Amino acid sequence: MSAPVITFFNNKGGVGKTSLVYHIAWMLADLGHRVVVADLDPQANLTTAFLTEEEIERLWSGAGPGRTVWGTIRPFQEGEGGLGSSTLTTTGDDRLALLAGDLELSAFEDDLSASWPKCLDGDPRAFRIISAFWSVLQSAASQHAAEYVLVDVGPSLGAINRAALVASDFVVIPVAPDLFSMQGLRNLGPALQKWRTGWRQRLAIDLPGRIALPQGRMDALGYVVLQHGVRLNRPVKAYQRWIQQIPDVFRTSVLGSQDHSPAPAIDADPFCLGQLKHYRSLVPLAQEARKPIFFLSHADGAYGGHLQAARDAHGDFAVMAERIMERISEAVEPRST
Repeated sequence: MSAPVITFFNNKGGVGKTSLVYHIAWMLADLGHRVVVADLDPQANLTTAFLTEEEIERLWSGAGPGRTVWGTIRPFQEGEGGLGSSTLTTTGDDRLALLAGDLELSAFEDDLSASWPKCLDGDPRAFRIISAFWSVLQSAASQHAAEYVLVDVGPSLGAINRAALVASDFVVIPVAPDLFSMQGLRNLGPALQKWRTGWRQRLAIDLPGRIALPQGRMDALGYVVLQHGVRLNRPVKAYQRWIQQIPDVFRTSVLGSQDHSPAPAIDADPFCLGQLKHYRSLVPLAQEARKPIFFLSHADGAYGGHLQAARDAHGDFAVMAERIMERISEAVEPRST
């Protein structure tokens, strides 16, 4: 198996998804792994977490193709050639490389939408369009000798995200403990099932010639609970009501479980990859320093309680990253025997 592609996705925006991808990518690199982190959100929020405005301006206005994910795909989409090699952006850590996002990626939405039904007619170009993200991610992983590819996407259930999920082996679902995030979780499961089934139907079509295509597994590794308030190391009461519902909603909506027995408590749920409290004042410090919360130091203005909280965050994210890697290994090993 090539480097696994893990997409972080929830139908509800504002749950802290992009920040989670950013921190997990840095943590995997800090643990010694080679990582490509890709921004497939047309809002390009992940790219702004890594780069200054001046760096992004140079990236988007630079001459030559391939400097962003859209720059790699655009010549193919416009019929001026095939997909080029991905151009990766450095991050300051040799183990972590960024495949930068682009606001113009939204121009790809109509083509992706029109190509999905055309695949059923056996149209080879339609298959190449739907699998374009996968081809770009595989190119990036190969160039960087990556062990993991992490992908950030927007919250929509549109054609761009469908193609991004078709390119994905695994899905991690960030969820906030509130009504809207829970509804997003309920929407997500049927969408994933529909896309997975639809892609398998298309893979069964006998195409002329050989086209490398993704398997479109989109296996749900689990969920991460984000941004809840904590008092005495426990979520405050306002969030408990929603947190208690997450294990059951994940099973019924995302896994499609028909088991009506009670789901385990969240602390004992194997699908809970982690619970991250809201880091509050550490967030603006980290954004200003343009580094993960767990790398904040005295030089960034982190003293006393802030510095201790940053160190605690390092432990929280390390445990979560290890858990994600374990879940991937558990999912892959039965297939390789």
